[in-house]
Amino acid sequence: MDASIAIRLHANDDVVIATRQLMPGNTIPGETCTVRDLVPPGHKVAAHDIKAGEAVRRYNQIIGFAKVDIAAGQHVHVQNLAVGEFERNYAIGTARFDPPKLETPASFMGYKRPNGKVGTRNYIGVIASVNCSATVVRAIANHFSRNVLVNFPNIDGVVPMPHPLGCGMNSAGEGMLALRRTMLGYAQHPNFAGILFVGLGCEMNQIQPLVEQIGAYEPGMLESVNIQELGGTSKAIAKGISLVEAMLPKANEYKREPAPISHLTVGLNCGGSDGYSGITANPALGGAVDMLVANGATAILSETPEIYGAEHLLTCRAATPAIAEKLIGRIAWWKDYTSRNGGEMDNNPSVGNKAGGLTTILEKSLGAVAKGGTTTLQGVYEYAEQIDAKGFVYMDTPGYDPVSATGQAAGGAQIICFTTGRGSAFGCAGVPTIKLATNNALWNRQREDMDVNCGDLLDGVPMQEISQRIFDAIIRYASGEKAQSEKMGYGNDEFLPWQIGAVM
Repeated sequence: MDASIAIRLHANDDVVIATRQLMPGNTIPGETCTVRDLVPPGHKVAAHDIKAGEAVRRYNQIIGFAKVDIAAGQHVHVQNLAVGEFERNYAIGTARFDPPKLETPASFMGYKRPNGKVGTRNYIGVIASVNCSATVVRAIANHFSRNVLVNFPNIDGVVPMPHPLGCGMNSAGEGMLALRRTMLGYAQHPNFAGILFVGLGCEMNQIQPLVEQIGAYEPGMLESVNIQELGGTSKAIAKGISLVEAMLPKANEYKREPAPISHLTVGLNCGGSDGYSGITANPALGGAVDMLVANGATAILSETPEIYGAEHLLTCRAATPAIAEKLIGRIAWWKDYTSRNGGEMDNNPSVGNKAGGLTTILEKSLGAVAKGGTTTLQGVYEYAEQIDAKGFVYMDTPGYDPVSATGQAAGGAQIICFTTGRGSAFGCAGVPTIKLATNNALWNRQREDMDVNCGDLLDGVPMQEISQRIFDAIIRYASGEKAQSEKMGYGNDEFLPWQIGAVM
């Protein structure tokens, strides 16, 4: 067997990662062990004997503790590895790295807005204030098919944004605040030339205070419809259609123009992760993030339950102690939140993650953090909070993909990079979503959903080359090329603000 059958990620690791299915009796070049079990691709093999209770390392970081004695060459997974408690060294600010800014940064072709922001798409959005107005929202948006918009070639479409929230919740609670931040963020998002809010009328989440909070807006491009005031569903639909029709000529006046990449904010997400995610796509995306930061752009890492156990790799990069403490505080909030809802922070990975080789949340988190590259952490933000820092930042979101991406978009992300090993099919509402495949098998099997292959790293393609491939794809898709998720019609059902708290 050749050396590519398994990968050692660090000299101190207790496991190596299979790059193909291993059979009992296989020998791994460079290692002293002989494979004892059937080991699927992406799964772990013990590099030496491990005693029960001992820490097990991957990436030179603890991913769990041996539940029983593990012999060299055995398959290391849920049957013999579990999460355990141990002290983290937060080492606040000890690994800050600020790359030199490029004298001539890259550019992309975007839509320049009057407020100075630049969009990667040119949409009109129709946003529900409450679930009760979701049907009207869909009806208004569905009226504007491509046939209706044929005379408006610069408009990408009319995006419906219904959701299940807006009432039956504490009017001043965390959930309502998150919902309103989300709606405000989308209303001010540069990918939208115009916004129509649709409300029922009697809901907790009233539209008028939102409009007042938004403030100055292009005349005629921020409108609202109230179903009860207009006298019912059909009248609200008709009024909404007429208001959007009035926005079309103005929206169509926008044309793509060159803009520095410093205007870009890129969301970083992963879904359907596997054992290769932390080896190929995630670190390759991290390399692209370092390039974005050097060009003056912003990148947002998120999914707090999926960085749990690896947060020390971010606190050591914090620009200030306050930034590190805010991240630690969000982890503490999540521990309390999961506890009071009968859950635990280590209830991850998912069934699919485990099938792909990920055993513990610690292992998954260590791979997920790699998406954030190596530069200084410049800020920590709450869900859907407006990002006002440049460089690498963190936003507190759930790990659930549509909720996380919705928060990132509301915070200002005009494009999202999404790594997947199992084959997630997702696209964010109004925001192009680039899918990065972690392995060649996925790339070949689910090509219609993937945009960039990172699996050929295992065939010897240099990491830097794949990072450059991702960086180039970001510019290409930000400049108008349609991502596969857009071609497949994703986005109209993926607007999902975070539901926090009791439904009353």
